[in-house]
Amino acid sequence: MEDVIRTARVKLDVPEGRCDDLHQTKEQFLHCANTTAAWAWRYPDEYCVTSKQQAENALYERLRNETELTANLVQKGIRRAIEATKSGVARLKNGETTSQPQFDAWSVVYDKRSATFHRDHVSLSTINGRVECEYVIPDGPEETPIGQYLLNEDYEFRMSTLQYDRSTETFYLHARMRRAERDKHERSTAASNAKHRTVLGVDLNVDGSLAVTSTGAFIRNAVEMNHRRREFEKTRGSMQQTGTRSAHLSIRSMDDREHRWMQDELHRASNQILDEARDHGCTHIAFENLTDIRDRMAGVKRFHAWAFRRLYEYVEYKAKMLDIEVEQVSPAYTSQRCSKCGFTQETNRRSKHQFSCQKCEYELNADYNASKNIARKLLKRLRSGQKSSSGGAPCQCALKSGTVNLNGEFIASVDSTAEGESTDKPTTSVVGH
Repeated sequence: MEDVIRTARVKLDVPEGRCDDLHQTKEQFLHCANTTAAWAWRYPDEYCVTSKQQAENALYERLRNETELTANLVQKGIRRAIEATKSGVARLKNGETTSQPQFDAWSVVYDKRSATFHRDHVSLSTINGRVECEYVIPDGPEETPIGQYLLNEDYEFRMSTLQYDRSTETFYLHARMRRAERDKHERSTAASNAKHRTVLGVDLNVDGSLAVTSTGAFIRNAVEMNHRRREFEKTRGSMQQTGTRSAHLSIRSMDDREHRWMQDELHRASNQILDEARDHGCTHIAFENLTDIRDRMAGVKRFHAWAFRRLYEYVEYKAKMLDIEVEQVSPAYTSQRCSKCGFTQETNRRSKHQFSCQKCEYELNADYNASKNIARKLLKRLRSGQKSSSGGAPCQCALKSGTVNLNGEFIASVDSTAEGESTDKPTTSVVGH
């Protein structure tokens, strides 16, 4: 069986007088993580240590003596640092610049040995015994992650994270919930037996709209997101120049707000992509392959690469609940190929946002054109993988006004007034704004 993992963020009602126990637990937990990171990070003089067992053998007794944490929390702090070290080593191998991991964000990792999870409260291990915290359940939680996962008996608690919002002085449990799902082979078999295979193509961008779908949806506003992030950076830079402790605390609070804001934006974008897929009866969603995207796309910074990957991950895990497959395809020529006649030439891309085919004169938004080409690449892969003697299930690309197959045959949707694929125009407004 394959696991489906979901996260529900729930506010905690911490008993009076016990907040300081949680704060001190966090300080000692981060001490374990930072001590381990300093011990494991040996670049460039030696190989970094990426073995959890080796780190525990070397540091466990020392950290148990230096802290008042339970054995499990000490182990979790060590393992968090080793995971971060592994990620750093991977970036070094890819030629990226990185440094020793540092942990200063407010967080403590709990599993079933250091916490007892219930549907209405949680018991957390601290440096001063256990603290019982009630969940603050909002009114009408049914359509929220709290109702869908935290309160749902079909899901069980897994390793979760305790976090603290400095701006509101509130503790939150980010509860990871698991539900068993059909295995991958069973899902693939179901997809193979489907009456049709309809693909939604998704093109990601650093300006204009964050994502554009083959159904003509322009999702979120990358320009506004970039502007707000620059404002965060500008304010953070001004605070860093003061060098005061107050400024340092303000920066940490700002980092928390920025991270929550960015996650919210990406969750909204992923939900809108899935709405498009569901509304158009899609069985698959296609993205460009995100490997080495910073080298391929002009203007892509480390922030953008992180955001694209996180958006893909959000779409991928949410799509499992809808039995929709999410795959990546080669990005080659998706921005130069005409999605109507197939003519491929660099000059087809008249400007950053406009595509005009030099052969058939088909004109449309460049990102919308690319999204249809991305869908087409997955269609070709799906059709080539069919083994049915009768030709297999029909493969088609989802458009705003209908579908089009690999032969260019357009089928208008029942409620569409379009007379052909060439009239299929993208939505001009930015979805969600």
